[in-house]
Amino acid sequence: MSGYSAAILTLLAINIIAAYAAWLPLAAGQVNLGTAGFMAIGAYSSAVLSNEFEWSLPMAIAAGAVCAGGFAMAIGGPVLRTRGLYLALATLAFNEVVRGILINLDVVGGAAGYPVIGHLGLVPIAACAAGIFLLALWLGASRLGMNLHAIEQDETVTALFGVHVPFTQLAAFTIGGAMAGLAGGLYGHHFSFIEGQHFNVLLSVTIVLSVVLGGTQTVWGPAIGAAFFTLLPEIFRGAAAWRYVLFAAAVILVMAIRPQGLVTRADLMRLRRAVRLA
Repeated sequence: MSGYSAAILTLLAINIIAAYAAWLPLAAGQVNLGTAGFMAIGAYSSAVLSNEFEWSLPMAIAAGAVCAGGFAMAIGGPVLRTRGLYLALATLAFNEVVRGILINLDVVGGAAGYPVIGHLGLVPIAACAAGIFLLALWLGASRLGMNLHAIEQDETVTALFGVHVPFTQLAAFTIGGAMAGLAGGLYGHHFSFIEGQHFNVLLSVTIVLSVVLGGTQTVWGPAIGAAFFTLLPEIFRGAAAWRYVLFAAAVILVMAIRPQGLVTRADLMRLRRAVRLA
């Protein structure tokens, strides 16, 4: 496999993990625009642990994910009291606070960035992406997944059936934060360099858009959306300056034809029925 193909597949694996980080809150109707901020926390904390304290890469990256999940749990309580655009605004502000702190924090390089000594290749990162997909598959079929879907449909009625809505939303937000931290740790240890400017709001918005385009109704949607946003710009690379024009046109076309996302629950039911009849 060429270095170019390996780099694209590695980026795809990281984007898939980030997409599932945004998907869990979205499954409950919560728009989290702070995913890049949690990625930054995971990237920097794992890089410091592996660089300065010589932790092994798996331990450092796992600790970065736990750290990001801890931040998500800490801010989730007050932030999740808001709804709709206010929640999006609050998480966006969190993203900017994290980015601003990292840019001004000289101990991790400030605006100049922070070199990461350890390196991870495609295989372990792809294995992590596969593990996160299986975890999402399990969560989607679990009581938590069903409760999240019910909350997205009608929060008030779900609460009347005995579901603790705030706890369920906080659990999804925390798990999503930990997944984002994992994606950040893998990103830092693959590209061997991290800088605060990379983890900006545009990255968070792109991650959320990839999930929306892929579809929020099933666990397949985030993976399909991440593949769309990662691979299509590479397919259009030959168009040079028109590359992103074509990509934007493709996004508009897909959303016009499939406003509910590329993969829906009804699509999967039709596919299963067709497989049984075949």
